Amino acid sequence: MRLGALTCLLLIASAAGAQVGLPSVRLPQVPGVLPNLPAAGVPLDIDKSAAALAGEVDPRRLRELRALRIRESLRRHRDVLEADPHGAPIVRGEVLALSPSAAALQAAGGAGFSVVREHSFAELGTHIVVLHASGSTARALERLRGLDPAGVYDFNHVYTDSGALRAADMSAAQPAPAPGGVPRAAEAYGVGAARLGLIDSGVDVTHEVFSGVQIQQHGCTRAVPAAHGTAVASLMVGRASAFHGAAPGSALYAVDVFCGLATGGAVDSVAEAFAWLLHEQVPVINVSLVGPPNRTLASIVQNVLARGHLVVAAVGNDGPAAPPQYPAAWPGVVGVTAVDARQQVLVEAQRGAQVKFAAPGADMAAAQLHQAYALVRGTSFASPIVAGLLALELHTPDPGAAQQAVATLAGRALDLGAPGLDPVYGHGLVGADLRRQPALARLGAH
Repeated sequence: MRLGALTCLLLIASAAGAQVGLPSVRLPQVPGVLPNLPAAGVPLDIDKSAAALAGEVDPRRLRELRALRIRESLRRHRDVLEADPHGAPIVRGEVLALSPSAAALQAAGGAGFSVVREHSFAELGTHIVVLHASGSTARALERLRGLDPAGVYDFNHVYTDSGALRAADMSAAQPAPAPGGVPRAAEAYGVGAARLGLIDSGVDVTHEVFSGVQIQQHGCTRAVPAAHGTAVASLMVGRASAFHGAAPGSALYAVDVFCGLATGGAVDSVAEAFAWLLHEQVPVINVSLVGPPNRTLASIVQNVLARGHLVVAAVGNDGPAAPPQYPAAWPGVVGVTAVDARQQVLVEAQRGAQVKFAAPGADMAAAQLHQAYALVRGTSFASPIVAGLLALELHTPDPGAAQQAVATLAGRALDLGAPGLDPVYGHGLVGADLRRQPALARLGAH
């Protein structure tokens, strides 16, 4: 998703008392010192700003990166975005109704609501109706809940990625191929045997790591390759002479829920992504996105899990004391944290009962746009490694087999931190040999 520049006005507003027209939001304190950014009015891919922050800001400040990006997005796209009462981004003027009755829709129409669009999900046995009302979206939600107390209504929250990338120049070194070309786990189960789902931004399928890999894309009228989705996908199924993911060469079903739109990552798009992946019978689904609890999406995810699919999600990078992020924190979801090359949890990674596994998420490279590679950091990039490993265990959706796949992986985990399942490392570290690639990562080391 391409967003606008972080402006100089944003950087000096607190010191100068300038008014930038931001919604009232509860967000972490923006770092006091930021890297140099273009002047106001100069277009900039916000992901490049994230990359600059990842390289130039103390890692402990990465927990504030997502808040900074959300604040800038709310400011630049106030025509279509606003903040909910807790500061989370939502689509302005939209409220979601989960499988409302005809009587409930009639009552909503009588109260001034109109139907913006509908999504019918035969695979889930449910549907979502997006309703619109003028004025305050928060008050509109309260009115709907008052009209139909038994119904399920919520904001159309916007979910965001959970990591940062920084470009690495491949011309400076030629790293040696990984031994055997594929990880031992993939050799044991057969390369290409797994089928994985990805809910993220678009994937640059022309990158060398996806050569010969079956990738089905869904979600946009026209593909919109993006840095985050490309990196995450490479860590799942990528394979090249000097690079491989957790399940190299396996089939990937990738859904772009952003499509380059300011409202990308909205709940109804994520719900549609899950429905498509269920239709395709994809057993393991990776979601390297984070956001607040949402009644509509919670119901969708529980429905997916009940049908025997595994949902793997990044726990988030808002700091160890931050509230849980979703979908990772919903029951049954496999939440993943990230560790660095020293097997230490990232300082910005969130903690809690939602953490089920740890995997490499820093000091490593992943595929980038335009045949490049990037240094990556964040729980976003640990989650696809766990998803790939689980996909080698679970080939078809099945509730019992899904739980056994998690138990099998837990049995192979390296116990870190407190003995047993703990809120920092979960069951422990998996995929330690999948840190790709040390030689690439050193290109950007300081």
